[in-house]
Amino acid sequence: MNKYKILVVEDDTAVRNLITTTLETQNYTYLACENGKEAILEAVSHNPDVVLLDLGLPDMDGVDIIRKIRGWSNMPIIVISARSDDRDKIEALDAGADDYLTKPFSVEELLARLRVALRRLSYMQGKLPQEQTVFENGSMRIDYTAGCVYLSGEEIHLTPIEYKLLILLAKNIGKVLTHTYITEAIWGHSWENDVASLRVFMATLRRKLEKMDHENDYIQTRVGIGYRMVKV
Repeated sequence: MNKYKILVVEDDTAVRNLITTTLETQNYTYLACENGKEAILEAVSHNPDVVLLDLGLPDMDGVDIIRKIRGWSNMPIIVISARSDDRDKIEALDAGADDYLTKPFSVEELLARLRVALRRLSYMQGKLPQEQTVFENGSMRIDYTAGCVYLSGEEIHLTPIEYKLLILLAKNIGKVLTHTYITEAIWGHSWENDVASLRVFMATLRRKLEKMDHENDYIQTRVGIGYRMVKV
């Protein structure tokens, strides 16, 4: 039996059965529910390794579930939704989802996305204790353990995606990271829409940093290439 536990949140019986049957064939342990109230209860009670989440649930919007889970956990969340509009994807990712899979989907792609999430989870669990727990650059201080970012001693509030972007740049300070590298590191793939989303998230991140620290430009844009964090 696979050591990872997957929480499946889907109100469509046929889709839920497809997903759980797919997980069974790969020997994953799973929990399944069909509404938001049950999803939050299962997430709190069983602390799954990954959540596969539909957005269109009968009792609440899936984005609200993402926000609630992000209030206490960084467990990977993969959205599986019929909503294909870019605004829906950006809203879910900005709320804290790690990936977004549009229905209809192939089971091969679902399993591939799941493997990416689990590899990232395994890497973080294995590497973080040995790495530095605090990063400092100029007036910026990142406490990896607490998941907090400070500028001039004052905490700056970032969305989960903004925080992931900042951490990625901090761990590669001085290096220019390409659009492809960043999107693959954050979302596990690099599509044209991912690059467009990246520009939006990076712009909001930079505005927040500039608002708190007017003197330093921590993130530089390399037009047509990517971004880098500057050593201040």
